[in-house]
Amino acid sequence: MFLFKTLVASFACGIVLAGCNSPESEGGASSNVEEVVIYSNADEEAVEVIQEVLDEAGYEGQYVFQSFGTGELGGRLLAEGDNTEADMVTMSSFYLESAQAKHPMFKELTFDVDPQVAVPNYYAPILGFTGAIILNTKEMAAQNLPRPTSAKDLANPIYKNKIAMVDPNGSSTGWLFIQDVTATYGMGAEGQKIMNDIRINAGPNLELSGSGPIKKVMAGEVPIGFGLRHQAIANKAQGLPIDYVDPSEGNYTLTESVAVIDKGENTNPNAIKIAEIIVKNARPKLLTIYPNVIYDGETVAPDNHIKNSKTYGEPLTAELLDKHRAFFHGQTES
Repeated sequence: MFLFKTLVASFACGIVLAGCNSPESEGGASSNVEEVVIYSNADEEAVEVIQEVLDEAGYEGQYVFQSFGTGELGGRLLAEGDNTEADMVTMSSFYLESAQAKHPMFKELTFDVDPQVAVPNYYAPILGFTGAIILNTKEMAAQNLPRPTSAKDLANPIYKNKIAMVDPNGSSTGWLFIQDVTATYGMGAEGQKIMNDIRINAGPNLELSGSGPIKKVMAGEVPIGFGLRHQAIANKAQGLPIDYVDPSEGNYTLTESVAVIDKGENTNPNAIKIAEIIVKNARPKLLTIYPNVIYDGETVAPDNHIKNSKTYGEPLTAELLDKHRAFFHGQTES
């Protein structure tokens, strides 16, 4: 979802294997159709879950995954519209909305989707992720550093070259932090100074990968980073010297969703069936990896409850992301 991933094809799923169960034999429909091409920005662990449930449902050999970085896939959707090889996508929800607004390209879903937060009728959320400040407690003590409590605190010169941040040009994880700054302090002089000082403090530790900062924190290369909250919780639970701080400005969340490309009479009939399987069968397993509640009835461990969850004050779009990328790099117009 975050790093500009190398395009890969899962050949185990891209070739129709002799002796595989067909969707028709498993209660599905529309056998003898072309394999469903799925474009995805999902992490490898999420792709593995999706492939597992599709194979269990009898679709082994009936689909092929092609993985992209979020920015690359977003650019494709905005440029290609429905003139694409893909039959369906799993992608950041805000990019789906921007693509649909530019040239309507997604088919209305025919199965029930009822998340806690209402979404358009052409996509269904499958996972959500939240950011947090991540600490290496051993290094924090060794360097006698004060524990930050807010995003703004990371602008303190005491943290120069001691924090790792995510560059939003490479990963949408970085956007979660920018939302903290812009929503609380604005994009004017105050917010820009805070953002500039934090970027300067990161110095050589500005990462294109969403997992880059936590890797540096875990390795002890820096004592502080900003990354995915659930990863910090998991590592802390394993007894590693890792802790996390929910910024006082609040926690923002991004979701990834599944959508089907509307190609009219050329729409792959298995695409909507596969989309439904992903939402209904993969979602419970994805919740264990990305423990953010999206649908009523879902539960997560107490540590994964977010006490100060925030929703950004304006719609998240590809255009807003571009503005915030420029803001992060101090390139906004004065």
